Amino acid sequence: MRAFFVALQFLTRIKLVNQTAWTEEDFGKSVLYFPFIGFIIGAILSFVYWICSWIFPYTVTTLILVVSEFILTGGIHADGFMDTCDGLFSGRERERKLEIMKDSRVGSFGVVGFVFLTLLKWQLLTVVPPFFMIPLLLCMPLLSRFSMILSIRLFHYARPQGMGKAFADLSPSYTIWVGLIWALLPIIWFGHIYFIFLVATVLINYLVNTYISHQLGGLTGDTYGFVTEFTELLLVAMYAGILFTWLD
Repeated sequence: MRAFFVALQFLTRIKLVNQTAWTEEDFGKSVLYFPFIGFIIGAILSFVYWICSWIFPYTVTTLILVVSEFILTGGIHADGFMDTCDGLFSGRERERKLEIMKDSRVGSFGVVGFVFLTLLKWQLLTVVPPFFMIPLLLCMPLLSRFSMILSIRLFHYARPQGMGKAFADLSPSYTIWVGLIWALLPIIWFGHIYFIFLVATVLINYLVNTYISHQLGGLTGDTYGFVTEFTELLLVAMYAGILFTWLD
């Protein structure tokens, strides 16, 4: 259970145990639970949606969902998204890009990227009909955290050290298979259509991480967050597009 609590406390602001010191081994083992933590996030967002849908207009409710996810995760993935935007789009050499990403200050590319990310996710959610919202909220965070496992296990880490290095080096060799089991479970409820989104998640992960690896010589903890957020955005866009075409 220790690894589960590490994953929960790292990926969210939920603190169930009064534990402040974690070893690198704890961080490595916690990767096994990332998709399950994503499912917990999705369940909480579904509850928020259910409550808000009785009180607010639909557009306001979807905005609250976007804000709630940032609050629930402490913005950890958004922070990585912004840092990665600053580095990737700086037009500098590889080493300089990595230095920019390590800077705690947010640059213009990070701010612009975050604004577009938030606005696009919000507007895409408003397109999803209410009846289809809960399945999206349950599956989107789960799949994006499974994508994080793929990033950690399948791609080289660019820095000689860092928190993300512990994930990459110390996560068990069977992590992907455990993550895949978590990622496959929603098929029981949502049927074969869910499989399309699982395949899309793997494809998005491969294409984005290949591009990042080409630019940076590998991945970092920040790029893990970038891929998580970008995967969620594309999955929402894909879901909204399919429903718009199907229901039109």
